[in-house]
Amino acid sequence: MIKAGIIGATGYAGQELVRLLLQHREVEIIWYGSRSYVDKKFSSVFGNVFQIVENICKSDDLHQLAEEADVIFTATPQGYLAGVLDEEILSHAKVIDLSADYRIKDVAIYEKWYGIKHKSPQFIEEAVYGLCEVNRDKVKGARLVANPGCYPTCSFLSIYPLARAGLIDMDTLIIDAKSGTSGAGRGAKIPNLYCEVNENIKAYGVAGHRHTPEIEEQLSYASGKAVTLNFTPHLIPMNRGILITAYASYKKGTTKEEIRKAYEEAYKDEYFVRLLDDGVCPETKWVEGSNFVDVNVTVDERTGRVIMMGAMDNITKGAAGQAVQNMNLMFGFDETEGLRLVPMVP
Repeated sequence: MIKAGIIGATGYAGQELVRLLLQHREVEIIWYGSRSYVDKKFSSVFGNVFQIVENICKSDDLHQLAEEADVIFTATPQGYLAGVLDEEILSHAKVIDLSADYRIKDVAIYEKWYGIKHKSPQFIEEAVYGLCEVNRDKVKGARLVANPGCYPTCSFLSIYPLARAGLIDMDTLIIDAKSGTSGAGRGAKIPNLYCEVNENIKAYGVAGHRHTPEIEEQLSYASGKAVTLNFTPHLIPMNRGILITAYASYKKGTTKEEIRKAYEEAYKDEYFVRLLDDGVCPETKWVEGSNFVDVNVTVDERTGRVIMMGAMDNITKGAAGQAVQNMNLMFGFDETEGLRLVPMVP
């Protein structure tokens, strides 16, 4: 049994970590960290764990937590962990960061897109990008994992097989993304009020969303060439879920069979990535509340393009579920432990 602490436990991703870890046979949560609710019962913030969690919320003292925990999850805003992380913390506990602080290897790009100064760039190179389906072996030996973003996870897994196989022209890649409102976090923001979101859909972060460089960097590694792409996210009136529809021209002479085979080969051994039957489009409702990502691909011979599709729960596989998946690898547990969740319907 390992001891886990969560900083940012009262956000959506933090609460999802609690939900998942409570079902994990090898983990005890010893620290529910929250600046806003110190000394208040966690169950008074999230009533779904009433009479299940009796703990009170503690501070965000990472150094004290590192003395008591084996693994620390930081579900915090960008810049928090980079501002406090040091060698002393990492020498006592493994850290899984759900922010973007250590995802991007070029500190200048991080500072440009996130608009903040990185305060601990010495740990960027060491941090392992925690996309288990690609970096599984690296995650196993890591003490600091940068948990991928929600949009990048779904985008990458939807496109990865063809990028890796060199079957598409990466210069033609366009990603259309849609997410539920939980992706914006639990903080009070006027654009996320019910009356603002309901019966509406809108693009945001057009030509400048901060997940763009993360997607470009990871697809560059997969394809072996520098990638520059258009990424446009949209906010839709639902709680959970991400839907990715990506478009690219396929290489001349490439067949439908080769494209399908690329997906079959890439995901044949992946429990959490489900390649749907030919002609079936991914839907967010079939992955809600789970760690699954449903993907598929369609070839449009008329235009010479492929349409790559993916759906996942942005809070689970896009945040907390992926973090638990990384933890399982880091501690030698079954990768699916605590994550064998059948999607919720309706």
